[in-house]
Amino acid sequence: MKTASEPALRELFDLIPDVQAWIKDARRRYLWVNRTFLLNYGLHDLAEVLGKRDEDLSPPHLALQFRQGDEAVLAGQTVQGRLELIGRYDHTAAWCFTTKRAVRDAKGRAIATTGITRALDAAQIDQRDDIRLGVVIAMMTRRLGKVVTNAEMAKEAGMSVRAFERTFLREYGQPPQQYLKRLRIQTGCRLLVDTRESIASIALRCGFSDQSHLTREFRRVTGLTPGSYRERYAAANVPSPAGFVLSKAKPKR
Repeated sequence: MKTASEPALRELFDLIPDVQAWIKDARRRYLWVNRTFLLNYGLHDLAEVLGKRDEDLSPPHLALQFRQGDEAVLAGQTVQGRLELIGRYDHTAAWCFTTKRAVRDAKGRAIATTGITRALDAAQIDQRDDIRLGVVIAMMTRRLGKVVTNAEMAKEAGMSVRAFERTFLREYGQPPQQYLKRLRIQTGCRLLVDTRESIASIALRCGFSDQSHLTREFRRVTGLTPGSYRERYAAANVPSPAGFVLSKAKPKR
């Protein structure tokens, strides 16, 4: 029965739109992914993913959060209703709702992980009771260009500051302010790719004091300057999943 059911389940996951599904071994190497996963990364065949890790598919600041989630599951923790920014083939990212589980052997030992994630409308994050600390993430996105203190976020979540900081670290694998900084960088990535807005304007929109501040933090996280990132990944230069190249347009520096 097991042999017959596995292909049927895999085929089912291939038919579910907008839901990425995967299985990784204990060393975080992909053993299987569904079709939506492949399309998200602009890939066409399972063989292009097998044996790879998130570091091979996503920039370091996104791969880090995936690794932290996998390690938490292998250590016996629960990842349920975690909000994550998932990278796409065009080097932008979308908010996704992620659940992960451990795969255990006959002796109950965690030998692999499996998970699913699906895209969410960012405007609905704080309306979803199943997203842990969703009101706080929504607050971060609304006030991205302003200072947001842990005390303000704790109040939004209805917790003491200490309880909020512990809960956020447990749920998202990093302190709130570090998460917020990464969110600002990733939003900057999206604006650099999707718009022709000046880098100085993007810096202010994303909560950095000026363009130099953005450049320092951006280079530290991505290894590139904002201008280099835009030049490399602007939509005009990135192949679409179907294999077509979008029309050339010179980005505004």
